[in-house]
Amino acid sequence: MHPSAEAVGLVPALAVAYVLAARTERPARARAAAAGLALVLCFVAFASGLEPLANHTFLWAHLLQNVVLAEWMPALLVLALPPTLARRARGFPLFHPLVALPLWLATYYAWHLPWLYDLALRHPHSLLHLEHVTYLAAGTCLWWPVVHGEFSSGAKAAYLFSAFVLASPLGLLLALIPRAIYSFYALAPRTWGPTPLGDQQIAGMTMAAEEAVVFFAVFAAYLLRFLQDEQAAGLVGPAARGGR
Repeated sequence: MHPSAEAVGLVPALAVAYVLAARTERPARARAAAAGLALVLCFVAFASGLEPLANHTFLWAHLLQNVVLAEWMPALLVLALPPTLARRARGFPLFHPLVALPLWLATYYAWHLPWLYDLALRHPHSLLHLEHVTYLAAGTCLWWPVVHGEFSSGAKAAYLFSAFVLASPLGLLLALIPRAIYSFYALAPRTWGPTPLGDQQIAGMTMAAEEAVVFFAVFAAYLLRFLQDEQAAGLVGPAARGGR
């Protein structure tokens, strides 16, 4: 076990917050399961052997932690929130798609700037935790319009497609750059595993593939729903005219 502040601090705090929220409105089992899975993912990512690898040796390990915090965990937490409680946040500016998506992209790209990325890793007890908190916050904003936004299925599909198209170049760039750009990992002592460049290429390809799977899966679900809604509307239209 290699627990970090995210595992021993963030996970229990979120668990307590969800239990208190559940006392106001009892969530469905599927929503409670989503909350549990989010907390388990965070705990595993920051209390297992992945933690020292991310903080000392491999870029791919750190990017995997970032994916958990910026994409998987916030999606599950937003899904876990009952609609009645979510409606209390209606109108919150950061949850508007035109704000949430740029905020998430800016957070993702900014923290991957080489100088800032290295600086955060050299300050693991302060700046690195701030990085992780901002990933979670921005990810929550990103997924909120998809789960709780009052938009059409077509609009949500377009939003998710935009998120994928605008975020995917980052992983591809990391995979294609012909040199290791993060000095923290380039200079890290390692006795096994890929070279610093190979590590960066693995990290970039994994990140790009993960985003393709996650965003395209949800995009496809909303696109299918949109097409079904359009088909239903087309059938209702002629039926309504025929009844007159």
